[in-house]
Amino acid sequence: MSTEALPPRESMEFDVVIVGAGPSGLSAAIRLKQLNADLNVVVVEKGSEVGAHILSGAVIDPAGLDKLIPDWREDADCPLKTQVKDDRFYWMTAGGAIKLPNFLMPPLMDNHHCYIGSLGNVCRWLARKAEALGVEIYPGFAAAEVLYDEDGKVKGIATGDMGVGRDGKPKDSFTRGMELLGKYTLFAEGARGSLTKQLINKFALDAKSEPPKFGIGLKEVWQIDPAKHQKGLIQHSFGWPLDMKTGGGSFLYHYDDNLVAVGFVVHLNYDDPYLSPFDEFQRFKTHPSIRNTFDGAKRLAYGARAITEGGYQSVPKLSFPGGALIGCAAGFVNVPRIKGVHNAMGTGMLAAEHVAAALAADRANDELVEYENAWRTSSVGKDLFLVRNVKPLWSKFGTVLGVALGGFDMWCNTLFGASLFGTQSHAKPDRATLDPAKQHTPKAYPKPDGKISFDKLSSVFLSNTNHEEDQPVHLKVTDMNLQKTSEHDVFAGPSNRYCPAGVYEWIEEGSGPRFQINAQNCVHCKTCDVKDPNGNITWVPPEGGGGPNYEAM
Repeated sequence: MSTEALPPRESMEFDVVIVGAGPSGLSAAIRLKQLNADLNVVVVEKGSEVGAHILSGAVIDPAGLDKLIPDWREDADCPLKTQVKDDRFYWMTAGGAIKLPNFLMPPLMDNHHCYIGSLGNVCRWLARKAEALGVEIYPGFAAAEVLYDEDGKVKGIATGDMGVGRDGKPKDSFTRGMELLGKYTLFAEGARGSLTKQLINKFALDAKSEPPKFGIGLKEVWQIDPAKHQKGLIQHSFGWPLDMKTGGGSFLYHYDDNLVAVGFVVHLNYDDPYLSPFDEFQRFKTHPSIRNTFDGAKRLAYGARAITEGGYQSVPKLSFPGGALIGCAAGFVNVPRIKGVHNAMGTGMLAAEHVAAALAADRANDELVEYENAWRTSSVGKDLFLVRNVKPLWSKFGTVLGVALGGFDMWCNTLFGASLFGTQSHAKPDRATLDPAKQHTPKAYPKPDGKISFDKLSSVFLSNTNHEEDQPVHLKVTDMNLQKTSEHDVFAGPSNRYCPAGVYEWIEEGSGPRFQINAQNCVHCKTCDVKDPNGNITWVPPEGGGGPNYEAM
């Protein structure tokens, strides 16, 4: 059925529409109501509930919370209860772990003032705060379309139609999406947001910025033996099991009641098409210094998510007529600190302050140039500027020398306010870094033991991922022939390995290999949208409420 043949959408008008109920979107909503209780603010969230699609380490710098809700520590309902007590950093070899002295770490790397917890639960708590102020939150509705007025200014978004069959035709349960119209629309979709990509392209927001860079973060939550639990301990590592030219590392956080969050990050500018981030993560847990933590423990949860890693150089222009980008939609993660929540909240509040001022001046649907001009001199810009060269140095010089140079550069920026390296370039997008398969050797990863290491499908089961089966596939392949001649024939089908959820398979048949997409497995990490070597796969939102249902990630 064509768009013209569909019934018209109903619409609702607001002062501000916010896409995404993550830390930046909820912080923006709360700050708007703090500044003007009469503002009409709505937040639309594609997850089945607030927090369902939220995944982070998470060691949280409280700077954002301190500004938004200064008395949060006295709130018995706030889920952040564990403060960092012991902060360790290791260089891993195949058989050992070398602890690096804390005094070598630049002061900005210190975590003792930070808190460990579930970002999903923090967002649920923030949502309650927002609703208490009068913010309307609509979970289970995916923002599927940006709406423009006759002058090309953003005037809001439309949620996706519900009840569309796999063939694209309306089913008996068909319901038309809603139009949410606002004087300003803030996009807080997180890393690689589908509407954010469209806005960046339409308004050339990246014309003066470096290519965006990404990593894939994989995480599990375990309940371990109380005798092994060290509440408040966090440790990070680099090195094994990755080789010296592949960037990434691990985290291990002890918090709350005998819980441990363990995770692994692989920078998506790796060149080996046979590398599997999921299997590297499973292998990491078998390291002699790590395995004992999980012997006899119970794995509770699993998930994965793309992480923005471009930092200062890669942040696009944030403002455009009618709206702005906030949080990881624009990419404000501090990569060496492995933290982005404080900056996501910071940009949400900063945008809210400029939106509130514009509305107070009777402005609407114009460009918030004041927000764009303010972020680099804000706490967020200063935070990212100090570490702007760390990721490029890692990429150019490999793990050992790159990490050493990155640490040296952070010291220089901290002590002298200047860098010997100036501002380094990221060079090229992550999809362009894969080598042809003939330049590498296939990897034989160990078979999972079902106790410490696991397969993808049993892991996806723990993510509570669910999609309506009879709906259009939300992973769009532009050119299926190109997928065969290039992704398969040249690069040996890396989609089967970079995807952490078993979504993609190449099935050998009599007529040749067939590309199969198991869309129901998708945990919405969006790695395929980043790493497909031809940019041939595009992630779009499935029917609202679909995807993972993380409980405490």
